[in-house]
Amino acid sequence: MNLKPIFTALLLSAIAIGGCRKANLDVDTSSGDGSALGEISGVWAKGSTQVIKGDVIIPEGKSLIIEEGVTVLMDTVAKPEFIVKGNLYSRGTAENPIKFTVNDAYKTDAKKFGKLWGGILAAKTCQELVLDHTILEYGGNTTSDASTSVKQGLYKAVAGENVPALWFSNVNGKLIVVNSIVRNFQEDCTYIEGGKIIFANNTFYTTGVTGGEAMNFKSGCLADVGFNLVYSANTNALKLSNAGDRNPQAYIIAYNNTMINTGWRRPSAKGGSIWLESTVHADLYNNLFANTRFGIKRDTKAPEDKRSVISNNLYYGYDQTTVNQFQPSKDIVAGINDIISTKAGDNDPKFVNYPESTPVLNAVFNTAWDFHLQSGSPALNHGITNFTRHHAVGITVNGVTYVSPDPANYIGAFGTK
Repeated sequence: MNLKPIFTALLLSAIAIGGCRKANLDVDTSSGDGSALGEISGVWAKGSTQVIKGDVIIPEGKSLIIEEGVTVLMDTVAKPEFIVKGNLYSRGTAENPIKFTVNDAYKTDAKKFGKLWGGILAAKTCQELVLDHTILEYGGNTTSDASTSVKQGLYKAVAGENVPALWFSNVNGKLIVVNSIVRNFQEDCTYIEGGKIIFANNTFYTTGVTGGEAMNFKSGCLADVGFNLVYSANTNALKLSNAGDRNPQAYIIAYNNTMINTGWRRPSAKGGSIWLESTVHADLYNNLFANTRFGIKRDTKAPEDKRSVISNNLYYGYDQTTVNQFQPSKDIVAGINDIISTKAGDNDPKFVNYPESTPVLNAVFNTAWDFHLQSGSPALNHGITNFTRHHAVGITVNGVTYVSPDPANYIGAFGTK
């Protein structure tokens, strides 16, 4: 039997169907539940579920608006990358957050560090990206030669890299990440290479197997980073670097953040709490370090810009090993008016609900923990507020203005309840 004509007909039919699909179905502007593969734009309506079948791309010059309560469900076989060449506006609410996630059946302890999809990768053509009340979880897949990001020269453009939850790379762009959660990722949560940026009121936990930061900023960034909670990042809560030779010089203002148990799961000299690298300009105020490995640490070969200011931070260590690694030295930076001692147990921040004896290698986050401060905490009334933020006037994106939150007169991300 001659199968060649039959095979040819089927192939031509498949090509025709595929061409029709690209023209009509890949651009998902549906108002209800849907699925996506290829190019996407338009509006994903409130409360809908959008199943991502493979790598998706918001084309340059187009936008995707994701409304509150949308579930973006990633296929765990295809492990998609979510590529943004245009603009992405993901705006949930406290009651109805947006979720970039996987099917609940895959959310097991064995997969607590994800790798079940890629991440959100924003190319240099992305002008605006907003994640507001948005949850990113269970991603960080490893790139291959077949990955869209590798083929298109995005992120690090090589096979074998674990994709961050969010990569942004436009020095002239606007990036807002607020009221959001990044959890259960393989390595970095964020890797930011430029832009006008606000990171505020976010939570990062259960991230990084052998490396990875919660927030990783490079040259080209003018960022305000305030009121974030980071629990047990594999390496640093904040990696602040001027690497990359982009303009402007990286200038990060980080204030009123709470960092707990960070750095212990990476057995190297770099891991800790905040890492200052490559002549970064960093102003660090009112940050609370509880059981973190090391204090603020500098790259001694290319220390921070001399204009940097470090002031009014609090350090607490449950055991003496931790306290010893806080002590100022050539590579551990001393701040002005810091609250730090040489004795284990001093400066107890008096969290409302967190056992400070929790092992520092623990990466599992209990959502019942409460990091507000009890009355009598040494962190209360010891913050300062008379410093300038980059974006106190605000950054306007798609008609909405986001303002860097005012600093608080307490230390850490949370005051009393």
